[in-house]
Amino acid sequence: MAKVAFLGLGVMGYPMAGHLKKKGHEVTVYNRTAAKAEKWVAEFGGSFAPTPKAAAAGQEIVFACVGNDDDLRSITTGPEGAFEGMSEGALFVDHTTASAEIARDLHAKAKARGLGFIDAPVSGGEAGAQNGALTVMCGGDEAYYTRAEPAIMSFAKASRLMGPSGSGQLTKMVNQICIAGLVEALAEGLHFAAKAGLDANAVIDVISKGAAQSWQMENRHKTMIEGKFDFGFAVNWMRKDLGICLSEARRNGANLPVSALVDQFYAEVQNMGGGRWDTSSLIARLNKQ
Repeated sequence: MAKVAFLGLGVMGYPMAGHLKKKGHEVTVYNRTAAKAEKWVAEFGGSFAPTPKAAAAGQEIVFACVGNDDDLRSITTGPEGAFEGMSEGALFVDHTTASAEIARDLHAKAKARGLGFIDAPVSGGEAGAQNGALTVMCGGDEAYYTRAEPAIMSFAKASRLMGPSGSGQLTKMVNQICIAGLVEALAEGLHFAAKAGLDANAVIDVISKGAAQSWQMENRHKTMIEGKFDFGFAVNWMRKDLGICLSEARRNGANLPVSALVDQFYAEVQNMGGGRWDTSSLIARLNKQ
């Protein structure tokens, strides 16, 4: 069992940190809104700190899961950032979905201080975090990853080192690119079924047994048919992630025409007031037309 800190207690970080505590790790938490940290301690035990620096002091591993590149930089490299509090040889594991660029930059800054840094974005959404069943894709040095993996598995069902620094974030981009196309295809299929006068549930029951089957189909078709979207991975978050993907594609020369189009479809959903709706709400845009 390790002495760890967890920075960021949002919909993902709150249960992830809880799983670390349940597995017997000694956990100190930090959250920008202190009331959330106090609530976490009341529920799980452990302790909370007023700054990332204070939370990171004396810890073997510091985990983080925050909103974006700017949030990540603010909790790591500022005067009250975690890097200022970490001891030489300590390890920072970042579960934020962020750019590969910031992962490489923070890896270099950590290395210069004698620290380890692993970029480790996750897939599985809020339900995966709550159930301790996330998939974690990592980038960084193998020796540091080997140290981090046992603790990561406190809240994951699978974890893998994908390559050097930034590789975890790049793999998460592939994940989001694939999801965007799948959700749009499912939305169009269900929309077409309704227009054709078919029983959409019966259609899914048949085609889900064949090559069209996907996680999105199995887990989202019923709520899509019912027009229920007040759960799951928010459109606002997906747009952030797709923006990262499209920005990286401009750097590496990849062509992402479908992802760019689906990103604009999500912008239309936002304009419908659906920024907090689940990503499956793409069908609402089609049904509105």
